[in-house]
Amino acid sequence: MITFIVSIALLIIGYFTYGKYVEKVFGLNTERETPAYTHSDGVDYLPMSDKKNSLIQLLNIAGVGPIFGPILGALYGPVAFIWIVFGAIFAGAVHDYLTGMISIRNRGAHLPELAGKFLGKVMKHVVNAFSILLLVLVGTVFVTAPADLLHSMTSSWLAMPVILFAIFAYYLLATLLPIDKIIGKLYPIFGALLLISAIGVGGALIFTGAPIPELSFANMHPDNAPIFPLLFLTISCGALSGFHATQTPIISRTTQKEKQGRKIFYGMMITEGIIAMIWAAAAMSLFNGPTGLSEVLANGGPAAVVSEVSVAMLGAIGGTLAILGVIVLPITSGDTAFRSARMIIADYIKVSQKKVLSRVWIAVPMFVISFALTKVDFTLLWRYFSWANQSTAMIALWVGAMYLFLARKNYWIAAIPATFITMATFTYILNAPIGFGLSLNISYVVAAVITVIIVTAFFVAAKRNLTQDIPLEEELKSA
Repeated sequence: MITFIVSIALLIIGYFTYGKYVEKVFGLNTERETPAYTHSDGVDYLPMSDKKNSLIQLLNIAGVGPIFGPILGALYGPVAFIWIVFGAIFAGAVHDYLTGMISIRNRGAHLPELAGKFLGKVMKHVVNAFSILLLVLVGTVFVTAPADLLHSMTSSWLAMPVILFAIFAYYLLATLLPIDKIIGKLYPIFGALLLISAIGVGGALIFTGAPIPELSFANMHPDNAPIFPLLFLTISCGALSGFHATQTPIISRTTQKEKQGRKIFYGMMITEGIIAMIWAAAAMSLFNGPTGLSEVLANGGPAAVVSEVSVAMLGAIGGTLAILGVIVLPITSGDTAFRSARMIIADYIKVSQKKVLSRVWIAVPMFVISFALTKVDFTLLWRYFSWANQSTAMIALWVGAMYLFLARKNYWIAAIPATFITMATFTYILNAPIGFGLSLNISYVVAAVITVIIVTAFFVAAKRNLTQDIPLEEELKSA
């Protein structure tokens, strides 16, 4: 398991080296007040400690993505490890850090507003629609996934409709109440379950000497599905995820100081990458290769893999705790997905969220739509989620690149991963049955042309924006 251990070490080293470099490129202003103080409203804007913010950020971003995605990605073999490590360090963590810090400099603004400011007014409307679509899909996926796991444990005495109702009821409360009332109080408990799950399974893999395969660039997928672009959309959370761009502004509104940003945003993405490594390794080692894993997935989906891995590694009691930890992940991302959607819609139509009634009439229609979507096949939902997710990541990275370009700083740290995921995302939607269904070779060519056009448009817009003196940050004002 040399590859596995080295990969974990590289992720940790990446935080202390490249993470520090990204922080230096961005440039901290330790004297500047954050939106938690300048826009305090007691609901969404309020200061919380860096420890609490880090834990909430981790639980916000780490839904079933860094577990289900790597389990599905494990079908490709150890090549998945490469994407998790380099994706997390050079793309995902950069994406999260820049999104969070640019939001802090702009009164906690969400991605649609940032896209409108730095990429043009048309992009504000496009990204607003994309973000809401993604968040409702995320919320729905993160209802059905934990509901399936809970039902597998309680089917003898608890019906699925009851489980769905309970999860939706929790989501509604977490969406409407001030962030420190439910999320701030329950997340430390949920965090303990998460750590038990990840550390337990990861430790068991090492101490039992599980046969984790070593590095190989070969495609081991039983169906010979192409590595590019499918691997890079299958494993999103844990490497690079646009969903995170919808979550970081929640914490940018509760961050006390800019210097806490690397720990909260970059660091928690690296932690999520470690979680993804553990579950990818477990899926590769315990089912006699990709073919065996494929059979388990065909019969019970990723949830079946989670159950079998947890019990095999940790026994009945430890396995149950680990499964509960996995259940916690999507629930703690689903609640903030709906909360984030509520905040984005409120910002877009400029409705204050101080009054509960103002929050209710925005939130309730989303839950009605999400409940209807729970009737759709999970696999189909996951495909649309993957595409919307990485498309959002693409936009967020271009926003980060534009900000750094206008600040006359090293924008390539965002522009290079933005270019890569642009190519991957367009190749996917051109080739996929849920998209245009073109042949793979034609999809490569068309996606390459589109990517060149987008990169060219970026530099044209960037040079134009330099002459327009766009403010990189909003002037401070007291709440």
